[in-house]
Amino acid sequence: MHVLQGLLQDELPIINDRLARETRELPELVRAVAEHVLMAGGKRLRPLLAILFFRCVSRGTGERVLSASSSLLSSSGESDIYPLACSMEFLHSATLLHDDILDGSDLRRGRTTAHLVYGKTETILAGDVLLALANRLVAEYGDARLSWRVAEAIMRTVSGEIQELEWIKCPTLSQEHYLEIITGKTAYLIQAACHCGALAAGGDEQAAQAALDYGINLGVAFQLTDDALDYSAKAEVAGKPVGNDLREGKLTLPLICYLEILPEAERRETLAWVRALGAAADPGALSAQDTARHGRVVQAVRDAGCVEETRSRAARYIVLAEKALTSLPECPERVALQEALQHTLHREK
Repeated sequence: MHVLQGLLQDELPIINDRLARETRELPELVRAVAEHVLMAGGKRLRPLLAILFFRCVSRGTGERVLSASSSLLSSSGESDIYPLACSMEFLHSATLLHDDILDGSDLRRGRTTAHLVYGKTETILAGDVLLALANRLVAEYGDARLSWRVAEAIMRTVSGEIQELEWIKCPTLSQEHYLEIITGKTAYLIQAACHCGALAAGGDEQAAQAALDYGINLGVAFQLTDDALDYSAKAEVAGKPVGNDLREGKLTLPLICYLEILPEAERRETLAWVRALGAAADPGALSAQDTARHGRVVQAVRDAGCVEETRSRAARYIVLAEKALTSLPECPERVALQEALQHTLHREK
């Protein structure tokens, strides 16, 4: 992981500085909410992917300029990838602000969620501002393909979230439906970051397709790993309670795999209990009886090997993502993209 780590050390300060610079220009209350989620940490995966694909594909095209009409050029005439990269983090942060309200979450990255600090209405509107800011940053490149890709990713992400909310109301043991949901709510934004980086570098159809294939498969693997960690990570490491998805009535792959091995009567009864958790007036707040049962189910999912099965499924998508890189130039950025796959698969938070 030494190439990826080296690039992270170089790029993270620049990314964080750009994020802070854009955030400082926001109205005071919006700025406070944005800083609350942005400065709480985070992997900066999406901006980093945009930068890595931009540089990797640039090595094959020899182009570092987006277009003659782009106003985002450095003094050397090279395109400035950082506003585009940071737009991906603003999009992601907006979804986090909205998601935490929908899920009734108390913690995000080990901190009290923004809506509990600043209020739900203020947080929703701040998320809307971040969406608008991200779109403005992308629009300034003057490339309709970038704007289209970002708009498509937003639509798909929101559609995935809506599908998940509907599924919580009426959960079924459908792994296919579950994969469709996580592809929508997580993978398309990661795919957009990769694709925008390749497009910004002037990549041809083959490079653009590599970015699309890598991004979608990494995105699914990332969410599968996240769902596995929800049942296995320690709360102090993950920055949120263990079994948080179950507490909110979410049926993710570890739980689906566990339910599939139960006798039919027990499966139906447990599924009804999960549905009741999702329908609770105060998501995440459990009675003493439900809290005890929650702990037993989390442990049962672990003991049944369902966490390992979920990680094994994630590994299959990692293989597909790695295959997509074979058409790209051999360079440090490609190595870093390969290392990012392994980091995703084996991460502990």
